[in-house]
Amino acid sequence: MQPLHRPPYPSILQNTVVVFSKNYLPLSRISIKRAIALLVTGQAEPVDFTTNQCFEVRSPNLVLQVPEHIRLTFGNPERHWKVPPVNRRGVLQRDHHTCQYCGSKKKLTLDHVIPRSKGGQHSWDNVVAACEQCNGQKGDKLLHETSMKLRNRPKAPVHPAVLFADQFWKNQSD
Repeated sequence: MQPLHRPPYPSILQNTVVVFSKNYLPLSRISIKRAIALLVTGQAEPVDFTTNQCFEVRSPNLVLQVPEHIRLTFGNPERHWKVPPVNRRGVLQRDHHTCQYCGSKKKLTLDHVIPRSKGGQHSWDNVVAACEQCNGQKGDKLLHETSMKLRNRPKAPVHPAVLFADQFWKNQSD
């Protein structure tokens, strides 16, 4: 029995294409097969053929030029993403399951940086993950009333497409 012959180079179909929304916000990466389907059905168009690199996909009867960047031709460009409500799971995920005062990963609770009793809101920029010990030590005090310091400033989550866009544009400038 002969071993299967594998080419020394990766298949062109293993590459990915960056997909932009109708208003040019980078959304994700998709397979070349999916990109071909979107292009052929008119649901996407090349962003720019002049400066855009293309993948050449060959079949016995056809050669297709698939651009590295495509833009969807459908979708609502006015659609806005809403910040999800504050919840334990989201705060722990944002804070990487780490106490924002001491760095512990054990027995985590949620702490209001400005206590609710002192006018603090239950919002993304006022709630952090804190271990039971730090939460008890801080209690109902403001940070400047204790010797504790925050490791990271709390902030609301950002839409995944915005994170992808930030990373995409950083990579483009390199």
